[in-house]
Amino acid sequence: MKEFLNSRRACIVVALFASIALSSISAQNPQVKLTQTIPLPGVEGRIDHFALDAVGNRLFVAALGNNSVEVVDLRKGERVKSITGLGSPQGIAFVPEFNRLFVANDKDGILKIYDAKSFQPVGELNFKDDADNIRYDEAAKKIYVGYGSGGIAVVNAADGKQVRSIKLSAHPEAFELEKSRIFVNVPNSRHVAAIDPDKGQVIATWKTDLAFGNFPMALDEANHRLFVGCRMPSKLVVLNTESGEVVTKIDISGDPDDVFYDKKRHRIYAICGVGKIDTIEQSNENSYQALPKVDTADGARTGLFVPERDILFVAVPHRSSQPAEIRAYHVE
Repeated sequence: MKEFLNSRRACIVVALFASIALSSISAQNPQVKLTQTIPLPGVEGRIDHFALDAVGNRLFVAALGNNSVEVVDLRKGERVKSITGLGSPQGIAFVPEFNRLFVANDKDGILKIYDAKSFQPVGELNFKDDADNIRYDEAAKKIYVGYGSGGIAVVNAADGKQVRSIKLSAHPEAFELEKSRIFVNVPNSRHVAAIDPDKGQVIATWKTDLAFGNFPMALDEANHRLFVGCRMPSKLVVLNTESGEVVTKIDISGDPDDVFYDKKRHRIYAICGVGKIDTIEQSNENSYQALPKVDTADGARTGLFVPERDILFVAVPHRSSQPAEIRAYHVE
């Protein structure tokens, strides 16, 4: 009997240690795994937003602090071109139908338009100040550009001509295009604006329940949910796009600057400047749970999620001994 009890205790101890070991392995191997690192030698300062040429396997990176756009060949895993002489580029869009690259610059508010093969400039628009985020409406063939002290410009992608401007109460940060509305973060006014693009005007403004500094944004159109990344304090605020009401708030890491929704896996990825990728799982449209965080690097707060490839790209700036690079994370 004594031998049986000792044997049973031994089994329990082994099982306990196995459970701890498995938990440790699970924590070290979350659902987002680093698979590739692409160096950006000579690139200094902050790195902002990305665009993808899926057919050409090229990644366009707005190197804001370097006054350049870095062109990365994803097949070769290397930077193959730098478009220089820009003024703090922030937003970027690639339009394959017209082989055009649109680059929004903070300095003087210039929207530069390039031939995406030769990289020769083919046009520009002057918005006077702080041209920032860009979105492309593929169905309408329109480019939307946030700029200045409160505006979104609508531009024909085919000829680069401005169609109209939509007025806002303050500078727009990230925004998302729905079929019949545009949702815009307006952090200096402490609200999210809903725009009717046909009327060209704001039709509603929504608060984020005492979470401010609302910069990044992602949209789950099917479930009528808008995900707003806030910095003060660091929260992911979930809004109901039918009512504008706050559904819930989730703690996230500091300094979020890009948020993406993975509709295949029902997850939200927040790239945060404190050196973390936060993953939030959506059980249903009203229930959310934080998954293990992934360590990146100090200042790495922008990137691009490519759902067709199950890849999350993250920009790492040069800081101290850490070189500038692009990291590719495979989403399990």
